[in-house]
Amino acid sequence: MSDTRRRVKVYTLNEDRQWDDRGTGHVSSTFVERLKGISLLVRAESDGSLLLESKINPNTAYQKQQDTLIVWSEAENYDLALSFQEKAGCDEIWEKICQVQGKDPALEITQDPIDESEEERLEELPETSHLVELPHCELSRLEEMADLVTSVLSSPIRREKLALALMSEGYIKKLLGLFQVCEDLDNREGLHHLYEIVRGVLFLNKAALFEVMFSDDCIMDVVGCLEYDPALVQPKRHREFLTKTAKFKEVIPITDSELRQKIHQTYRVQYIQDIILPTPSVFEENFLSTLTSFIFFNKVEIVSMLQEDEKFLTEVFAQLTDEATEASKRRELVNFFKEFCAFSQTLQPQNRDAFFKTLANLGILPALEIVMGMDDLQVRAAATDIFSYLVEFSPSMVREFVMQEPQQTDDDVLLINVVIKQMICDSDPELGGAVQLMGLLRTLIDPENMLAPINKTEKTEFLSFFYKYCMHVLTAPLLANTAHDKDSKDLLESPVKINPVCPDNFQTAQLLALILELLTFCVEHHTYHIKTYIMNKDLLRRVLLLMNSKHTFLALCALRFMRRIIGLKDEYYNRYIIKGNLFEPVINALLDNGTRYNLLNSAVIELFEFIKVEDVKSLIAHIVDNFYKALESIEYVQTFKGLKGRYEQEKDRQSQRLNRYRRDARSMDEDEEMWFNDDEDDEEGESVEKNRTEDDFSDSYGKYMEAKKGAANGSNGANSNGKAAAVPPAPPAATPSVNTSASSAKTTALPATPLGKTGLVGLVDYPDDEDEDEEDEEEEQSPRKRPRLGS
Repeated sequence: MSDTRRRVKVYTLNEDRQWDDRGTGHVSSTFVERLKGISLLVRAESDGSLLLESKINPNTAYQKQQDTLIVWSEAENYDLALSFQEKAGCDEIWEKICQVQGKDPALEITQDPIDESEEERLEELPETSHLVELPHCELSRLEEMADLVTSVLSSPIRREKLALALMSEGYIKKLLGLFQVCEDLDNREGLHHLYEIVRGVLFLNKAALFEVMFSDDCIMDVVGCLEYDPALVQPKRHREFLTKTAKFKEVIPITDSELRQKIHQTYRVQYIQDIILPTPSVFEENFLSTLTSFIFFNKVEIVSMLQEDEKFLTEVFAQLTDEATEASKRRELVNFFKEFCAFSQTLQPQNRDAFFKTLANLGILPALEIVMGMDDLQVRAAATDIFSYLVEFSPSMVREFVMQEPQQTDDDVLLINVVIKQMICDSDPELGGAVQLMGLLRTLIDPENMLAPINKTEKTEFLSFFYKYCMHVLTAPLLANTAHDKDSKDLLESPVKINPVCPDNFQTAQLLALILELLTFCVEHHTYHIKTYIMNKDLLRRVLLLMNSKHTFLALCALRFMRRIIGLKDEYYNRYIIKGNLFEPVINALLDNGTRYNLLNSAVIELFEFIKVEDVKSLIAHIVDNFYKALESIEYVQTFKGLKGRYEQEKDRQSQRLNRYRRDARSMDEDEEMWFNDDEDDEEGESVEKNRTEDDFSDSYGKYMEAKKGAANGSNGANSNGKAAAVPPAPPAATPSVNTSASSAKTTALPATPLGKTGLVGLVDYPDDEDEDEEDEEEEQSPRKRPRLGS
């Protein structure tokens, strides 16, 4: 069997019953040894990789739809589709499938999968029962026909037989002829039967029947039949809506009659699925899968046909950006583009990329700048939807456009500033539009999607641009609502708690919460830029004023902003917080909250718990030194006692480190002095003796040495007395241990020391005593220095 290669797109049906594109390639049918049979192979046109390898099983139901589609199920929840570029290619592959299965290529479906129990049941039935015999198309037999259609829905094989019978005898058009007769006669019973029949035929889920039912000469009669639901007292007026209320608006005349027909058909079929047919139950949701596919592929075809018509899109953009265009006309153009972009979501990825690049080249972003600044709320909402499609598709494309805009003296003309102002000025009490725009802004300033390999400076350049030209617009409402002046301070100090900087307006509070959420995102993802901005604007102080708001969610947003800053464990931020005493509003909010166990209470305690666990020393010292008296009464958590404990541990550690340094320095002096030469000993002896009486220095050198020997061999009391006369008493905790260690060291050294050096050992006591004097002085001064060391 020779290979027949045709260009196709491979689709799979996902869990949401939407078709996912798996790639474009060329299909062939060939024998695969591994699979032991004729198989369908699709190789990608880009790199030749295998997109699909599927054996044509004799029992698999293959379905041909719309002349260019072949659909089948590989497993219970795995549906596949091949969309052919040419009808001829689809016909050839279909013939191969039918040849393998021994079916007539004229059929639109080879067979339906049936379970073993149904197979066994069918084998027991006589062959004549496999045929579905349709009653004659007469008014008197409508009830019989309705019962037949309803009865076959539970059996896949009988649904298939009924569909074949309806197709072969042209039965659909005969039924629709009876509908016109019943309506003329106002035969309600017949109309109710026709409703059941048409609804059941739709649930047969056959594309070939849809092609007939949704054709121009039949679809309105199908809608008419579906108006007469027996459960309704009065019939709906769907045809009146479709023909009179729903108007087809051509922003630019569409000359292609096939495209016009496809647009009309898609709208009406979508209306049938969404409005007329009841929501399918869990057991019926698969009955209309082919109808969903029918709409999906129609939309793909519409977008492709419009995109290929260059004159049409060029004319649309020309009118959209023309200042002379009337407001109503521009509104229609924007709504057209909104629908156009929504339809584009059905395209496969590479085609969707080409679609948005085409829009960008034609100037969609400059056009959005114009329409997003208009007063018409509908136009702004539609423009926001289009902008969201563009940002979702390519944030880098939007950023590149913004940075290439001419830098004018007025920053308001920048697209991002237009978006920010629309967010700030959202008139919706629930700020639905503002929430959407805030999400788009966050996507644009997210460094995670600034990964363009060609231009690696995108992150730096765009963030510098944003903080220079746009950040002041974003923070303007926040700064305006937290402005300080003398009057506000007087009000805050008054006995009645009035907060002039935190408006009671719920909508304003919501807006400030959105801005804080975006700023919190910046703290987490922008390091240098946001840090510089916070310091220059003293932003955290202004934000913490919102801790006084009566809206708890806003106070929590302000607290979350501070929590993100502290969570960075950046000493630059920590010094800023300490210098500004910025814990005060947080602690005041905790104390004002009282004993209420709520989210604000938990969030504040979590903040201090983080500082304790992470052992942020500078903040712990600041909190304990300044606020512990106010916090020590809070005992239902151990957080604040833990902070105090950390603080005391650090003080002890600092004290031990200083003492260790002093002892090490003294031992070094002793070692060095033991190795001094005689001349240095003499000089040291003279310098020490100057602290004694002047009579010692007038004696001869021999008497001097004898006096030294006497001092060395004498009791330690003389030294103690001499020291007591010169220096105030040392702290009892430190001095005894130092003297004890020194004396023990000297005692063990004396026997091993030569006689001539005996005087040197005695002399060492004097400079050592001087070190102890200095230590005593430092011990007295250290309590005054500790707060500064801890800070």
